[in-house]
Order: sequence, then C-alpha cells, then structure tokens
Amino acid sequence: MQVLIIGSGIAGLSAAIRSAELGCHVILASPYVSERAQSVMAAGGINAVLDPSREGDSIELHIEDTMKGGCFIEDEDTVRGLCTAAPDIVRWLDSIGVMFSRDPSGNIAQRAFGGQSRDRTAYAGASTGRQIVTALIQKCREYEIVGKIERRIGLNFHSAVIHGGRCCGAVFTETVSGRIVTLPADAVIMAAGGMNRLFGKTTGSSLCDGYAAGRLFTQGVRLRNLEMIQYHPTSIETPNKRMLISEAARGEGGRLYYEEGGRRVYFMEDEFGERGNLMPRDVVSRCMYRCPSQVYLDISFLGEKLIHERLQEVYDVCMDYLGLDVTKEAIPVAPSVHFFMGGIKTDDDHMTDIDGLYAAGECASKYHGANRLGGNSLLAAVYSGRKAAEACSERGEAKGGPDADAVTAEAEAGLAAAKSSDKGTAADSMLMKLSAIMNSRLGIARDEKGLRAGLAEAEELAAEAVRYDEGLSVYENLRIKHMLILSKAMLMSALVREESRGAHYRQDCPETKDEFCSCSVAEYKDGAISISFGDDARSGVKK
Repeated sequence: MQVLIIGSGIAGLSAAIRSAELGCHVILASPYVSERAQSVMAAGGINAVLDPSREGDSIELHIEDTMKGGCFIEDEDTVRGLCTAAPDIVRWLDSIGVMFSRDPSGNIAQRAFGGQSRDRTAYAGASTGRQIVTALIQKCREYEIVGKIERRIGLNFHSAVIHGGRCCGAVFTETVSGRIVTLPADAVIMAAGGMNRLFGKTTGSSLCDGYAAGRLFTQGVRLRNLEMIQYHPTSIETPNKRMLISEAARGEGGRLYYEEGGRRVYFMEDEFGERGNLMPRDVVSRCMYRCPSQVYLDISFLGEKLIHERLQEVYDVCMDYLGLDVTKEAIPVAPSVHFFMGGIKTDDDHMTDIDGLYAAGECASKYHGANRLGGNSLLAAVYSGRKAAEACSERGEAKGGPDADAVTAEAEAGLAAAKSSDKGTAADSMLMKLSAIMNSRLGIARDEKGLRAGLAEAEELAAEAVRYDEGLSVYENLRIKHMLILSKAMLMSALVREESRGAHYRQDCPETKDEFCSCSVAEYKDGAISISFGDDARSGVKK
C-alpha cells in the first residue's frame, strides 16, 4: 500500500513512521526539509499525565482541562482518546531519543502551562519542538535506508487527485523548475500546518500559508471552526515576524504587568489570583488587549541559573532581537496570531469528507475546540499523525485512479492559461493587502461592522484578476485565489457566530450562548460559501 504524506513537520513525520511500521510504502512530500518545519519553533512542551500521584493528577483531569479550555464544543470521546494516549506517546518519544529535561530523581520533568489544573507539561529545555523533530527525523531515516519511506523535497501542493469520489494522489509544482508533478497513492495524509501567511507577521512560519486548506475546500472538503484563531499573549516584534516568548516563561513563574503612576500593576494576578498569569491564552490575550499601556513580562527575579537552564531560548531571542538581558530587564510583550484551532474537518480516524484523504496536525480541526491549551499542540500532532496512518493501513489498498500523465497534462494546461493573463494585481501585492484585512478584521476583538467590512474588502480583492508575475514561483502565483476563498470563509464563520466563546470574542455579542455550543462548519459549493452549526463532533452543553 502506498501512502502519500504532504508536510514533514511533527504530524507528517509521525504519520510516516507509523505507516512504515505497519508495512506501507510512504512518500513524504514537502517544499522544504523537516528542519525548516514550523514544528521546530514549538518551545514549551508536551502534555501527558506521566505520574498520577503527582499533585493528584489524572487523565480525567487532563480531559476536563482540555474540554474546559476549548469551551465544551469539542467531542469528549475524541479528547479522551488524545489524553489517554498521551503518556505512551511521551514515553515513546523518550525512547527514540527526545532529550527531555529530568527532575532530581531522573524522571521526565514537568511544569505548569496555561489553562491546566496540574503541572503536566513535559519539556526539553526551551526547545521541545526542535528536540522532537530531531528524534523523529532520525527514526524516519531508519525507514528511508530500507526503502520504506521515500523523501520528496521541493514539492509544493497544487491539488488533490479525486476520482470517483476518492482521493488517489496529489499534484505538486516543483519549487525550482515550476514543473508539474503527479504522485499517485492509495491514501493521502495532509499535514501542511496552519494558515499563518494569511496574517503576515505571526509567531509561526510564513511557509504555512493555508493554501492547502483553501484548495481542498474548493474540491469538496468541509472546514471547521475557522473563526477560532489563537492569539498567544507573549511575543516580541522583529523586522520579519513576531518572535514567541514561550509560555514556559510564565510556567516557571514569570509575571505580567503594566506601569501606572510609577508602580507595577500585576493585572492577571489582581483579577485571577496566584495562578492568574497561567490562565488560558484567550483570557490572557483579552486582558492584555484592555491594558492602558505597554505590557511587560518579568522573569528576572527567577535568577540566572534557572533562566539559563530552563529558558535559554527566551534569553537568546530577547538578546538577539532586542539586545535585552532578561536576567536584568522585563520583556515588552504583545499578543500575536499563534495557532489555528480551525481547519480541515475530519472524522475520528482523521479522514476528511473525501474517501482516502486524511488530515493531521494543525491543518486539521480536532481536539482543541474554541481554544487550545499550551502543550496540547505537540501532543495532537504526534497523536493525529499516528492515528491517520493507522486508519490508512486498516483501509488497505485502493483500486486504480486516473492516468497520472493525463492529470499532469490537465494541470499544465491550467498553468499555461494563468501565464497568458496579464490583467490585474500581482500576487505578492495581493498577499500584503490580504494580511492587512485579516489582521484588522479578525483580531482579538471583533464586531459585525468590522467583519462585514472585511468581507467586502476580501470580495473586492478577489475581483482583481491576478497577474502572473515572472519574478515569483509558480506556487506563489497559484496560491492567492484559494487563500482569498479561505479568508472569506473565516470572516463568514466569525460573522455568523453571534456570541463570544474561547478565542472568538465579539464586542457586540460579549455573552456565550447555548445555541452556539457546537462547532461551525464551512462548505463550498458552486462557488458559494455556507456556514452551519451542529457539527457531528459536538460535545453538548457544559456540565
């Protein structure tokens, strides 16, 4: 059985390894090497109940915290599967070489993270994501050596190949040559990451642009919870992006404050008590949004020894980009787009609406509901990748699809038509305009007037025919149309959800309403987008 995996971050690598373990032949396709995946940026840690005797923790409490953080719109059985598998996942990662930090007894160390009632976040210094990626790459190479995994670098996803209602491969463009490449497969796992490029400067990688979700949307795949965009409370400004100041800084005791009348106001502690700095990310971001002046994060009092042992990446980032020594000075921070709870809708096996097409990692909307807990993203990436691989293997080999040469010829004809057009605004200029719309209209606080204005602006932008720019790659020229369609679906989802819940805060509808206690679902049909509620992965009303 041949499995095509698109994306080589933690979800893609996990899917590839598990597929190879189960005897499948894997093609792992991506634009860049795994070392450039967004996964390496994840600093804080991965959640698991490793020792139930620690603070009276339990898997049930992990489930409860995840459901509560997600505002009860996620399916509880789905969350249960994630949290139950977590201890074995962390121990497996440990066994393949992830260099987790250790406590004095030699056990995997765990610390506090936002929105959690217990200290259950395992970590590897301040570079957990990088450590996990490194270990997964080494494990993946074991299967590459024996021919079970084949790496294809330099391929940008173009479209799924759908034949008879079934996905049987995908079409790509080569980064360097622009040549069309078609790869047949018995099953396809999409692990292309989130939608950072829609918003320009974020804490994530601009290589994750949302094109894959937008393209699949037009091919019949429904999307889910697109209005749920997580703003991480603590980031710093740099010329090219927002640099994350890991939640680990607050997990170790860092304190948020602003200055007023010559004194520090520890606003999170004043409102929520001792653990106020570790409230869920949506809560902290909204509180910061309301602050009357610049917010700072102070970790200097933790001492040089702890900072260099556990928060070295925070020290390095602030020194490199701000020239600021965090052992002596507080960090000026601000919220930034960080994670997308919304994405491709899947069933519990991570299959999409199209038979044979799966989605895993951040591009799939699963587990996190209206707001993701810190430490749950790395867990979900590994778990969802492995779960999708297992579902592919159980499904077995599929019947043949269309001729690959014919599919390639059709894609090439479409590309030739795009090149012949010389009207409208160039794609790179449109991307800049789009990110301005999304940041303005889908910020921490939204309202009907702004969302409707954003839709009108997106429609106006979409009406401009895209000029093929020879200075850009084929992929860069192709992606803008579907990114605009995705953007409109996100704005519509936020407009239709007339309440405030989790990461979605409507200034004109500040209350939470039982009628919206479910996931939003976006559908594209005959050129029109529709939004509905009552996802079949609904959890029900808060107990």
